[in-house]
Amino acid sequence: MDRSDLISLMQAVGEPPYRAQQILEAVYRQRVDSIEEISTIPLQLRSKLREMAFEVGFPNIEKRFLSKDGTVRYLVGFPDGQSVETVWMPEGDGGETGDGTEAGESTPDNVRRWDRATICISSQVGCAVDCQFCLTALLGVKRNLTPGEIVGQVCAVIEDQNVSPPQDRINLVFMGMGEPFLNYENFMKSVRLLAGEVGIAESRMTVSTAGIVPRVYDFGKESVRPKLAISLNASNNEIRDSLMPINRKWNLEKLIAAAREFPLRNRERITFEYVLMNGVNDELKNAREVVELIRGLRAKVNLIALNPGPGIQFSTPSMDRVLAFQQVLIQAGIPAFVRRPRGRDIYAACGQLKRTVEIATAPGL
Repeated sequence: MDRSDLISLMQAVGEPPYRAQQILEAVYRQRVDSIEEISTIPLQLRSKLREMAFEVGFPNIEKRFLSKDGTVRYLVGFPDGQSVETVWMPEGDGGETGDGTEAGESTPDNVRRWDRATICISSQVGCAVDCQFCLTALLGVKRNLTPGEIVGQVCAVIEDQNVSPPQDRINLVFMGMGEPFLNYENFMKSVRLLAGEVGIAESRMTVSTAGIVPRVYDFGKESVRPKLAISLNASNNEIRDSLMPINRKWNLEKLIAAAREFPLRNRERITFEYVLMNGVNDELKNAREVVELIRGLRAKVNLIALNPGPGIQFSTPSMDRVLAFQQVLIQAGIPAFVRRPRGRDIYAACGQLKRTVEIATAPGL
């Protein structure tokens, strides 16, 4: 429930509206685990909320997998037995540690060694988009997550990592399991909760869509919204049809038209994500086609060498091929970056989330 929901609830049970703020403060700042712990509201109200079957608390962290690069993949469980994956990715060396020690020197175990971090959030249990290079697609879609379950992932992780936004620099990417724009209302409600109650600014959030074109237009009208990333992954309709079945409904012409009409804020760019697959979409002619597709757009391109996984028929291109592709874009004046894989050894990298619980480390990595 967001602030307006809680105010309506308080009015319905004969309580003043400020009780809503007390509950929000307890849940999102004090991170209480039960209604009984909300000591700022009267015992009678706590009892009434329990009788009405209201609950507070975080989803359960069922498993943690730690990568050699510091990434943590969390398996987060819900009361109905379903689960999703959420990923914690620390960045930087932390600068000064706060105890007078410079980064890189020996520091106590309880001293933070990062200066910013990104949390990758899931929006659905599984995914219906069926991208052929993504492990999550093998699950199919089980159900949408509620706003509380989306926000709860973030709360559970920041509690586990003992961090507190906005004091700590936390970025959020809606790039985990699921297609956020197929769970649009719940996704947007979670954005407002994360910005208004958890304390993570919208400027520190990014959402990735496979190309739900009507929702791209809706998203552009939102007063509070993350930055937009579009999962492109192909330079023409023939290739994109084979990799992303959703392209048959909303093809590249429709998708790029929506991107061109998207109302960008000052200094904002659309991000196009492009997963490179060896011999499939990574030829220089593909790079030149991408240039023509997005020419004139205020955009950047993130290049991602395919992260491998069981059941995925494609292979990872060599770094030489990745860099050659990047150079074509750069020479055309398009900012292009090669994304460093994070957590690949624990199936936490882009396209690898599949609620993997039977193995802790990806073989051969």
